[in-house]
Amino acid sequence: MKVNIEKSWGEQLSGEFDKDYFVRLTGFVREEYARHTCYPPGHEIFNAFSLCPFHRVKVVIIGQDPYHGAGQAEGLCFSVKTGMPLPPSLVNIFKEIKQDTGNVPAVIHDANGKALYDGSLRRWAEQGVLLLNATLTVREHEPGSHQRKGWEEFTDAVIRKVSEGCPHVAFMLWGGYARGKRPLIDTARHLVLESVHPSPLSANRGGWFGNRHFSTCNIWLKENGMEPIEW
Repeated sequence: MKVNIEKSWGEQLSGEFDKDYFVRLTGFVREEYARHTCYPPGHEIFNAFSLCPFHRVKVVIIGQDPYHGAGQAEGLCFSVKTGMPLPPSLVNIFKEIKQDTGNVPAVIHDANGKALYDGSLRRWAEQGVLLLNATLTVREHEPGSHQRKGWEEFTDAVIRKVSEGCPHVAFMLWGGYARGKRPLIDTARHLVLESVHPSPLSANRGGWFGNRHFSTCNIWLKENGMEPIEW
C-alpha cells in the first residue's frame, strides 16, 4: 500500500503499510473522514513525520489523542495551530519551560489585535522533536473515538524504529499512558525522562513543575554531540 508519508519514514515503516491492521485502519479513517468531521485535516495526519524526518530525530514526546475542537489539531502532539488559545496542558508545558530554561514562546496577535502566545510547536518539530500522538486522528468533539482501531500498533512500531535505528534520542514520557511505552525503548542507549502529565489535574498534584526535562534533555544532547533544542 502506498502511504503519503515523508520519504525517510516511508522507507523505515514500509513493512507496516501492507499489514492487515493498517489496511483496516486506512479503511476506517477514510470512512470516518467521509462521514464525519475529523481532525487533524487529512493532509496533516502525518505532519509529525513531515516536519521531523527519521534521520533528524533527537527527541520524542508522546501524546495520546489529537485535540478534537475546530482549528486546534495540526498533527503534532500538544500543539495547536498558530492563533488558537492555548490548551491547559500546553500552558503548563510553557510554564515549566520558562521556569526551567527561561524561554517563552513567541507572542503573536490575533485578528482583533489581541496579544497571545503562539501554541504551534512546529518550531520544535523542525529542530528534531518528533511530536507523536499514539492515535493520529479523532472525530470532532469525541475524544478517544479513533482509539483501538490500529493507530496504536502503528505508532508503537514508530517508537521501536526510532529506538532501534537512531543512535541517541531523548524520550519524554508524560503521564501513565506515555510511560507505558518505556518497554519499547532501548534504555541503555537512549535517555528516558518520565513525569506526571502536564494537564492541570495531574500537574497540580505535584511532579510536573520542577521536573526540568527541557534543560536535562539539552544537556544530554550536547553531551552526545547534538545541538540543543530551542524550547
